[in-house]
Amino acid sequence: QVQLAESGGGSVQAGGSLKLSCAASYRPNCMAWFRQAPGKAREGVATIDYVGATRYADSMKGRFNISIDSAKNTLHLQMNSLQPEDTAAYFCAAGYGGHCMLYDYDYPLWGQGTQVTVSS
Repeated sequence: QVQLAESGGGSVQAGGSLKLSCAASYRPNCMAWFRQAPGKAREGVATIDYVGATRYADSMKGRFNISIDSAKNTLHLQMNSLQPEDTAAYFCAAGYGGHCMLYDYDYPLWGQGTQVTVSS
C-alpha cells in the first residue's frame, strides 16, 4: 500500500503563505489534504484525482491550491492568505475510489500529519 510522508508545516503570521508536501510511494487515484484543529472534527481541505481534477472546501477556494508532481509522486498544498483559523494539523491522505470527495472515510491511508500555526 502507498506510504505517505508530509513536510512543510510551520509557523507563519496572518496573511502569510506556506507550502505543504506529501511524498507518496506511488500515486493512487485520489489524494487529498485534510486538517484537524484542536477540539474540532477533521475537515477536508482539497482533493485531486489521477487526471488532475481538483475539489476544494468552500472556505479554501481562492486561497489554497492543491497540485501533484507526477514525476515524483509528490502532492502539494500551497496555502496563501493564511489566517489564525487555519491553524491545525494537516494530513495527506490517499484513496482508491472513483470520485475524490472530501469525506475522510473515503481515504484508508494517511500520513502522520504536519502542524501549521498561524499567529495574528
